[in-house]
Order: sequence, then structure tokens, then C-alpha cells
Amino acid sequence: MIKINEVIVVEGKSDKIKLERLVDAVIIETGGFRIFKDTELRNMLRDLAEKRGLIILTDSDSAGFAIRNAIIGSVDSKYIKNAYISEVKGKERRKRNPSKEGLLGVEGVSDEDIFEALRRAGVNLSKNCTEKPENTRKITKTDLFEDGFTGSADSSERRKKLEQRLNLPTHLSTNKLLEVLNVLLTYEEYKNLTKSIF
Repeated sequence: MIKINEVIVVEGKSDKIKLERLVDAVIIETGGFRIFKDTELRNMLRDLAEKRGLIILTDSDSAGFAIRNAIIGSVDSKYIKNAYISEVKGKERRKRNPSKEGLLGVEGVSDEDIFEALRRAGVNLSKNCTEKPENTRKITKTDLFEDGFTGSADSSERRKKLEQRLNLPTHLSTNKLLEVLNVLLTYEEYKNLTKSIF
């Protein structure tokens, strides 16, 4: 599996599932047009971009370009790599009907088309492309539990404070929160932030 340092932004869950088979990277979904209304999501993407850089990989139809432009409007262009898939006519297997424009989206194009889009965007696709040493201590679910962000009566309130301090959306799942924390913070930074909040 190919390790990619930048955060990849896709439109939906099916796109994310496809990419998770191909690359080892943090992959964030926009929830389609939710990006237009969700200020917290845009703020989070801006923070992730400044820390790691963003690769925008949306569908090649007009909706995909509208979502791409919403992200571009929120994030400094120096942190963005635009990956464009080819316009391929067709219909995804899971869908009953083709899209409005009759084009395959990220989930429907070939794996090679995805890799080619990433290459054209200037993404390093070498197998061991990583900036952080592999032995860096990661933040884990156990850490979240021990620090009271899960599993206790006031967990949701404590979590909300953490998310607000980092300008994160307050509706992140535990797994997504962990992914984002491990991009934004080292373990030591996380522990210091936890102490400063409580």
C-alpha cells in the first residue's frame, strides 16, 4: 500500500472506501454539498492543509467542481494539490441510474485512473513516502478513554471543549477524531493541550 502524507479530500463515503483500498492516508469526506454549509468542516480542512497539505479528488462532473471550488475558496492554494480523474461515461455498480451528466465518479473509475490523477497532481507515490518516523507515538482510543473523552458521564462535554479548542467539527466519530488529532498534534502536544483544557 502506498503511503501519502497529504490529507485526501473526497466527496462521499463510497469514494473514501475505494481510496482506503489503494492508499494509506487520512481521507476526509465533504459529505457532498455539506461543505457549503459546514463552517467547522471548512475550518478543519484549512487546519489540516496547513499541517499536511490537501489533495482534492472530486468527481469530474459539475457537482464535483463546485465542491472542489468551495474547498479552494476556503484554503490557501499553496497547500492544495488538485487531482482530476478523467471524464469516463458510465454508471457506478451500486447505483440504479447514471449520474445527471452520465460520468463515473471517483468510486467508479479504475484504480489506475486514480493513481494517474494523483501522479499528475504531483503526489509522491513511492511506497515509503513519509515525513514522520514510524515509531512516533500515536494518540489512541485508550488515550481518549483515559483522558475522559470517551466512556464517562461528562465525555461529550470534554470532547466538545477539545474540538472547539482545535476548531474541529463537533460531530466527528471517535475514529475520525483520532485521525485528525494524529495529523494535527504529536502525542506530547495532545497531552499538553488536554492538561491546559482541564
